[in-house]
Amino acid sequence: MQTNLDKRFQNKPTAAIIDSILRKCVHCGFCNATCPTYQILGDELDGPRGRIYQLKQYFEGTEANHEMQLHLDRCLTCRSCETTCPSGVKYSRLLEIGRQEMDQDLPRPLLQRVQRWVIARFFTSGALFDLAIACARKLRPVLTEGMRATIPDNKNLIARPDRIQSRKVLMLSGCVQPTLTPNTNGAAIQLLDHLGISTIELETRHCCGAVGMHTSQIEQGKAQARKLIDEWWPHIEDGVEAIVVTATGCGVTVKDYAAIFAHESAYHERAKTVSNLACDLSEIIAREIKNEPIIKIAEKKRVAFHSPCTMQHGLGLKGVVEGLLEDVGYDVCQVADAHLCCGSAGTYSILQPKMSNQLRVNKQAALTVDTPEIIATANIGCQLHIADGLNVPVVHWIELVYEALVQN
Repeated sequence: MQTNLDKRFQNKPTAAIIDSILRKCVHCGFCNATCPTYQILGDELDGPRGRIYQLKQYFEGTEANHEMQLHLDRCLTCRSCETTCPSGVKYSRLLEIGRQEMDQDLPRPLLQRVQRWVIARFFTSGALFDLAIACARKLRPVLTEGMRATIPDNKNLIARPDRIQSRKVLMLSGCVQPTLTPNTNGAAIQLLDHLGISTIELETRHCCGAVGMHTSQIEQGKAQARKLIDEWWPHIEDGVEAIVVTATGCGVTVKDYAAIFAHESAYHERAKTVSNLACDLSEIIAREIKNEPIIKIAEKKRVAFHSPCTMQHGLGLKGVVEGLLEDVGYDVCQVADAHLCCGSAGTYSILQPKMSNQLRVNKQAALTVDTPEIIATANIGCQLHIADGLNVPVVHWIELVYEALVQN
């Protein structure tokens, strides 16, 4: 694609990235075939190719408008189009730059700005979020069934091991996961201990920065990422062998730190080190249990695995968790249209509820086509979103592997 960037973009640090990505696109349209929003709306402007055209016009001098902003906002950033693209177009990076520039050029309506400000601060607040969930737990009897499903009962919590192993890894606790699904990291830490690895979790809860970046609060997100890097750095210098992330949505963001801080000399090298050390929980478990004698579970349950977009498209991890579940004895069910997004997509379910709900209904149908007894996933957002209104229990996959290898 021939490009002619407007003068105001030519001297920006991102100019070369914008130009390179745009030039790679050959307008083939393969991306539309796997784009969730294009499949539902059938509008070229709500598919990757159409959004790239809009971004190209903007970067070449066309004035941004709210309709253009809306088409970009409807993108889930699922990266399915990147997996499909034969030319290797890094669409998500182009979209990220475009959204950031457009938000500066075209201030959002007041209500949108307030909503995004509240989201970015509430979900990463720690104590305030915990208080809200505690209150919701008290009100559980009068809440709707769907709301009750998203509020943990804080029973049967998995205890942390008290021994210290010679091998050590860092683990990201996340913003809301410690409150809403505490057994995710609990099971992960216990299983890693079983495999001879101790886990270090920061005492203070830290956001990876994803929430701010999803809600146009770019500087807030980057400030949170810097703080996390600073908190992790002493442990990195002490020689931890990996930074383990149990939520794939956070994992993609941490792996992107090198790109996010590419133009910040004070953080670029540290960010690159963090990105290189970061790995998804499934990668380290799959590697470590190869040396373990695996006794398959006695009761063979039927499990449908939802591979989050951040796992299969963002991190490029396909089939890893399914293999682990089969190795420990579960019967992994078929899933229709497994490449499509469930509609959670970070804060998308709040900012674009209509589209998100439609995608959730589609995903619930796809996951239950083979009558599973339980559904597993690898990201808290997907876990809570898919569970809403569904009779089949939805858990993080690590709880099932922990149950098989540690509890039995």
